[in-house]
Amino acid sequence: MSPTPVNPGGTRVPSRRIVLRGAFTAAVVTGTAGTLLPLLGRERAAAARPAPRATASGPVPTADEFAEMYRGREIRGTATAVVPVGATADDRVAIAAGPGAEIRIDGRPLHVMRRADGTYLSDVRHYESYPTLLETARAAVDELGAAGLAHPVAHRM
Repeated sequence: MSPTPVNPGGTRVPSRRIVLRGAFTAAVVTGTAGTLLPLLGRERAAAARPAPRATASGPVPTADEFAEMYRGREIRGTATAVVPVGATADDRVAIAAGPGAEIRIDGRPLHVMRRADGTYLSDVRHYESYPTLLETARAAVDELGAAGLAHPVAHRM
C-alpha cells in the first residue's frame, strides 16, 4: 500500500475514493430532499384547508360530481368520501384515498382507480394518471375515439 499523499504544507490529501463517496452521498441527499419537498408542501396545504361542516347526525358525505357532453359523448362521474365527524386532518387524507369514484361514458361504467398521490387512472389510459375524475374521463373519450366501452362482464369461477 502506498502512503497517504501529503501537501507541501503538511496536511493530508483525501483519496479519490473518499472524495467520490462524499460527492455521491451529497447527490443522494439532495435528490431525496428535492423529491420529498413537494410532498411536504402538499401535506401543509391539506392541513390548512378548512374541514367540512359536521352535523350532529354523524358522518358528512363529501362528493364531487360532474356531467357533460364531451366530443359527442355523455360523461358522468362521482367521487364520494364519507368523513367521520371527529376526524383529524390526517384521517381525512386516509379516508379520501379510499374507494368511491365512478365514471360512466354513454351510460357504461369505466373502471377507475385512485392512486396514493390522489390522482386517477382508468382501464383505457392505464399508463397515465390525471389529477381529477373529469380529466380522466376526457382522456378515456379521447383514446376511445368512435369506439364504445364494452359491457361490464361478471367474473365467474
